[in-house]
Amino acid sequence: MPLQKTKFIWMDGEWKDWDNAKVHVLTHALHYGTGVFEGIRCYDTVKGPAIFRLKEHISRLYNSAKILRMEPKWTVMEFMEACKEGVRKNGLKACYLRPVIYRGYGEMGVNPFGSPVSAFIAIWPWAAYLGDDGLKNGIKVITSSFTRHFVNSVMTKAKITGAYINAVLAKMEAHEQGFVEAIMLDINGEVCEGTGENIFVVKDGEIKTVPLSSSILGGVTRDTVIRLARDLGYTLKEETITRDELYIADEVFFTGTAAEVTPVVEIDRRKIADGKVGQVTKNIQSKFFDIVNAGDSRYDKWLTHV
Repeated sequence: MPLQKTKFIWMDGEWKDWDNAKVHVLTHALHYGTGVFEGIRCYDTVKGPAIFRLKEHISRLYNSAKILRMEPKWTVMEFMEACKEGVRKNGLKACYLRPVIYRGYGEMGVNPFGSPVSAFIAIWPWAAYLGDDGLKNGIKVITSSFTRHFVNSVMTKAKITGAYINAVLAKMEAHEQGFVEAIMLDINGEVCEGTGENIFVVKDGEIKTVPLSSSILGGVTRDTVIRLARDLGYTLKEETITRDELYIADEVFFTGTAAEVTPVVEIDRRKIADGKVGQVTKNIQSKFFDIVNAGDSRYDKWLTHV
């Protein structure tokens, strides 16, 4: 979906006009993928605009930077304040935030240490990533022929920009075959995650999701849904999932900041159960949107009002 231009982008501590937020063509991250990023949503709640789980996202961003041996010039709190200020300066209510820490213009070559650490925060309105219809009625996906990264080849607990070429290849493959999204397997042939989502399976009223040891990114929305499911009284296990378990599941759904809670109703041209969104998924999705719209005070700590 085309980007909707807003007013300002934060770059290295300064606010730049959208059209003037630029980097040099020899920026190290452009050539070697030496950057880390987050995706964060701000919701137009009944109490005003609020960023969902801001601290957790920025903490993960800084952990990603640590893994990639980058030391930002700003504290976590300063970065969080810049995110809040960006929503206000751009006059937005519901929006998406994309903070990035990266190696800038300095030296060329694989060794990144001669290039400075820079950062920016871009903010724009963004609708449902997998479509409004997908949120309501579910999506059709395919298992990708591309294997997900192994932790000892690319650090899977960091959101590294260059690592996402793996997801890009899988996403293109899915779209060219007429599917909305792809499921990626790990090096053992077991279910890993989507191109930008974690995955959950429901069978006989119990919920399973892939454990953090399976080379997945520890999603903030994944953590949210795990807590919500248990608060709603569901049994939830973090265990490995095989590809054929997906086919015979009662329900399958994706979670992610962009995807939120999106039902999956068909995998590899096989309907999941009757091919309709299941009740467990509906319950979790309903509670999730209730919380992000400030409809349940028990979870107010997850909302940072701007």
